[in-house]
Amino acid sequence: MEFYSSQISNLVEQLSRLPGIGSKTAQRLAFFILNMPEDQVAGLAGAMTSAKKNVRYCKQCCTYTDGDICPICANEKRNHRQIMVVENPRDLAAYEKTGKFEGVYHVLHGAISPMAGIGPSDIRLSELMVRLQGDVDEVIVATNKNLEGDTTATYISKLVKPIGIKVSRIASGVPSGGDIEYIDEVTLYKALEGRTDM
Repeated sequence: MEFYSSQISNLVEQLSRLPGIGSKTAQRLAFFILNMPEDQVAGLAGAMTSAKKNVRYCKQCCTYTDGDICPICANEKRNHRQIMVVENPRDLAAYEKTGKFEGVYHVLHGAISPMAGIGPSDIRLSELMVRLQGDVDEVIVATNKNLEGDTTATYISKLVKPIGIKVSRIASGVPSGGDIEYIDEVTLYKALEGRTDM
């Protein structure tokens, strides 16, 4: 039985497709949006449409940006000889919140997971290897401490070590099975400081 008009039901259905949004939260958001002033709704819709149309991958690190190069890669004060490899842009943001890492990043947009059919060619490893042809001293592998993250870290180490670039892995301050984006800044900083050679 339909409780709402087709317009409201459609809005609820679209919102419930977002990750972490169940049907109750989708309903709550739908009614919140319906009660917003029209100019705010237009602003929200416009921001989503504009982001979808204009945001792309940074040509250097593969994070999301609305320019050719993201602000971190464009910053000449950053140490471009030290690259931290992370699984997704949320992990990059988590490390940036520590305010302690002065190098640059490389975003893989995933991790190797044979069980899920995700291989090395499905993530941004080839772009990393192109970057490593430049002047790089160290690659810090900051993938999640789970099976997929560890598999990816080992694979990266096997690719990079023969080039003669130092490869290190974040320390175990990050709990096994934990996702980096949910870990507090102090723990992330200690994991970075305590990294070990691979």
